Amino acid sequence: MEPIHLNKRQARRFLLKHQGLWPPYQLSDKTEIVNFIQRVGCIQFDPLNIVGNNPELVLQARVNDFKQNLLKELLYQDRLLVDGWDKMMSIYPVEDWPYFNRYREAARQRLGDGSTPVAAVLPQIRKAIEQQGPLSSIDLDFDQVVDWFWAPTRLARAALESMHAWGELIIHHRIHTRKVYDFASRHIPEALLSAPDPNEIEQQYHDWYVLRRIGSLGLVWNKAGDAWLGMRGIKSKQRNEALAHLLERGKVIPVDIESMNESFYIRSEDRHTLEQVITYHLTDPRAVILAPLDNLLWDRRLVEALFDFYYRWEVYKPAAERRYGYYVLPILYGDRFVARFEPGRDKASGALVIKNWWWEREINPSPKLLSELNNCFLRFLEYLGTDTLKIDPSSAAESGLDWLENNTR
Repeated sequence: MEPIHLNKRQARRFLLKHQGLWPPYQLSDKTEIVNFIQRVGCIQFDPLNIVGNNPELVLQARVNDFKQNLLKELLYQDRLLVDGWDKMMSIYPVEDWPYFNRYREAARQRLGDGSTPVAAVLPQIRKAIEQQGPLSSIDLDFDQVVDWFWAPTRLARAALESMHAWGELIIHHRIHTRKVYDFASRHIPEALLSAPDPNEIEQQYHDWYVLRRIGSLGLVWNKAGDAWLGMRGIKSKQRNEALAHLLERGKVIPVDIESMNESFYIRSEDRHTLEQVITYHLTDPRAVILAPLDNLLWDRRLVEALFDFYYRWEVYKPAAERRYGYYVLPILYGDRFVARFEPGRDKASGALVIKNWWWEREINPSPKLLSELNNCFLRFLEYLGTDTLKIDPSSAAESGLDWLENNTR
């Protein structure tokens, strides 16, 4: 198949259009949220909550007047989405449940050894959930400490997480970061629970997953990186073979980008979106605050190459090794990243706090840009449920943010 030729600006705008960010704030209700997640496969979950957790931040950038209860309803009332494992911890459409049978069976083989402490308490846990309904680890008295993935943990937690990993339990709801579990059979349709894996052989699974991950970003290159993490059993060899199969079957289209020597790929089904972007000119660019694990940012080296924007999430780095800060969010304006800032919340008032601010190099803030940034922060305050913004005095002085404080208080 002949490659499509793009310049960098066209490639950037296609990525943003695919991600619901060209322009942002275009989704309006739960149906459109589900449609977006179906398009990208999943959004990544992380429980760290500075100004909302990661999936909430992903959606506030795309959904007009986003409220956190919308996502909770889709997950824990409507059951159209599930907490699962895809790109690490993720949220994905419930209809995708059968495609992850391999994940669950691998977890059962790995964690379901009958000789482990977990196995010994499973009958009691099942009985407790049957009789009492949804439970979290603090509701169970299994306090023995056992080795676990991240660190030694209570047996109750290890058992519940094991049952969740192999699909016996789902997350019924969350209380802040605490997970409350119930039987999957009570909430997921039997037709999905009993459905066979649609991918009968490993090669079909590899092809499906590589195509899914291309859709999660929109545009990819075949280079090692975070974009390909979390794909069970798929390394570079399997990825190369899958891409060759997908090209042969016409499921993906090769893309050449001006002045870049790498091969890029999009899904064939996204060609219409690409053609729209090439001919569409956004005359009224908007500013938007992105999540640290936004799908757009999964391949940070690709973002750096296309947008000339270096970004790393530095929460797990020692303070002395951080280039910017502990929890820093990028700000996109049109098809350019213009700034980043380190947010916080005032515990007493709930106000949004800007601890630090960094303009990108060569950004000379125009009145139009400043006005749109002001609108962006007004939206962000509404999403957080506050009408107050505080700015660290040193950051305001160094970065010239008096206009923002004055216009949003």
